[in-house]
Amino acid sequence: MTPVQSGGALPRLMGLPAPAKLNLFLHITGRRADGYHLLQSVFMLIDWQDTIDLDLRQDGQITREDLGSPTPLPERDLCVRAAEALREATGCTLGAHIRLHKRIPAEAGMGGGSSDAATCLIGLNRLWQLGLDRQALASIGLQLGADVPFFIHGRTAWVEGVGEIITPVRLPPSRFVVVKPPTGASTQQIFASPDLKRDTKTATMLSFAADDNGSEAGAKLESFLNLQKLLTETHNDLQPVAQSLCPEVSQCINWLNSQGLQGRMTGSGTAVFAHQPDLKALGSHPEGWRVQTCSNMDVHPLAHWHTG
Repeated sequence: MTPVQSGGALPRLMGLPAPAKLNLFLHITGRRADGYHLLQSVFMLIDWQDTIDLDLRQDGQITREDLGSPTPLPERDLCVRAAEALREATGCTLGAHIRLHKRIPAEAGMGGGSSDAATCLIGLNRLWQLGLDRQALASIGLQLGADVPFFIHGRTAWVEGVGEIITPVRLPPSRFVVVKPPTGASTQQIFASPDLKRDTKTATMLSFAADDNGSEAGAKLESFLNLQKLLTETHNDLQPVAQSLCPEVSQCINWLNSQGLQGRMTGSGTAVFAHQPDLKALGSHPEGWRVQTCSNMDVHPLAHWHTG
């Protein structure tokens, strides 16, 4: 994607993708003294995505327009806050009008807001010709949310710490069914629950390395992981709490199971997903659910827009 001219005047970037992610698993391995939870996960990019248009404003104003969002976004959503953070970090005096085409459902555990913020940072870095590298953008993104640096680094990754330790990994091309019920869940409420398991044993990437014999010799293949091992030997520690708070999570998982698929919640929910090894047709689902078949992506479509 390259800048084009709007009416021969203002530079514009059109249709910038902001892909969602799935957490193939999510283990809570401890808690820091400041209350932040330590986690392990594999964050995987998928092709369910929002898109963003950016128009340059010479007057320094940051404005945003919602296109297709089912629910109104706050005036200072993550896109606006990302633009403001980038200007503050660089001293840039230019502005932008942000048009957000929202398709990723909210309160789904799919990182939609964080991905939008990351795409805004990447796009505005180019629109304003700032020349920041990937690490500089990720540092700004971390101020906005723990998931934002993942989307800026732009690779499916093994994630640790509070979300800031990111190691790129590879997975085989695969298809997934993603199901989102109408209701959402409060991430804060889930993490605050006394019922949340916070002591899952720490795993290693080596134990999920892929090779023909299924042995740890797969480390020779560097960061290529075994998808089936990831899905069968792991879990989502947040899922039981989310199921108690939102019964529809269980209903979605049961529906996927009825289709011969193994469902699991992503992130803090309430979306659930299942690996779909074949393309057989799915049965009918309750009204109001969003059901979409997606493919995983090795690399963010804008990964080549910044270096470092």
